[in-house]
Amino acid sequence: MSGDIIALSGHTGELMVLAGLLAAAGVVTGFVSGLLGIGGGSIMVPTLYEVFGAIGVADAQRMHLAIGTSLAVIVPTSLRSFLSHRKTGAVDDALVRSMALPVFAGVASGIFIAGFADASGLKRVWVVMTTIMSIRLFMGDAGWRLGGDVPRGLFRALYGMFVGAISTLMSAGGGIFITTMMLVFGHKIRQSVATASGFGPLIAIPGALGFVGAGWHATDLPPGSLGFVSLFGALIIIPASVAMAPVGVRLAHAIPHRSLELAFAGYMALIAVWFLVSLVSPIT
Repeated sequence: MSGDIIALSGHTGELMVLAGLLAAAGVVTGFVSGLLGIGGGSIMVPTLYEVFGAIGVADAQRMHLAIGTSLAVIVPTSLRSFLSHRKTGAVDDALVRSMALPVFAGVASGIFIAGFADASGLKRVWVVMTTIMSIRLFMGDAGWRLGGDVPRGLFRALYGMFVGAISTLMSAGGGIFITTMMLVFGHKIRQSVATASGFGPLIAIPGALGFVGAGWHATDLPPGSLGFVSLFGALIIIPASVAMAPVGVRLAHAIPHRSLELAFAGYMALIAVWFLVSLVSPIT
């Protein structure tokens, strides 16, 4: 346990500020999860990375800890988001079932390579993919469609494995990739967002358990950590995120179709810019 962490434990005011920041991150995470059908890792990971650095967690540990904690938070948030969307009847249950096993296999692969993955390479994938989809949604051009339904068989298996692997490595619920896939194959934005929410639990549950195992013997972690999962951080973020997820879902089904498309496009554009900036000027 680092000296910085021990020292912080005696400062109640600083801990309250920390708890407030984590709770605020939970509110935003839950709302965005419900609104766009995503896990919220893109909000939590950079926030937790900076928080863990501020309390003295070593650089070698804090990225793993940020990802693992984020995945743990995504579990209840994504479950609440999925169940809320499912009540509306917008979820394509058959698509979720057909890709569940490939996604799980991808998660296992992501856990395996988490310790030595090239972060800059993964960021480039996010920059390219989110930029393309953001432009497509801003333009609103139906000509981008590749067909009337998502191809079955090998395509779903391979794409599901890709989604599971990269979502685990980036602590994402898979929403961006599933929504993108469904949109280019002719599905409406509301059904795409709702169905994407169903993949969050499939990725987050085994992903979080994998990071617990990966960090089981790690040292110098914050108090209350279970492997590479900070229970302190998760317990603060989870209530706020779970409470806000249905709010985002209600808004997603209340606002005009085009407004939801533009909201999703804007979100992906922000993610593309964030990762591009981190590639040019790495965040430390």
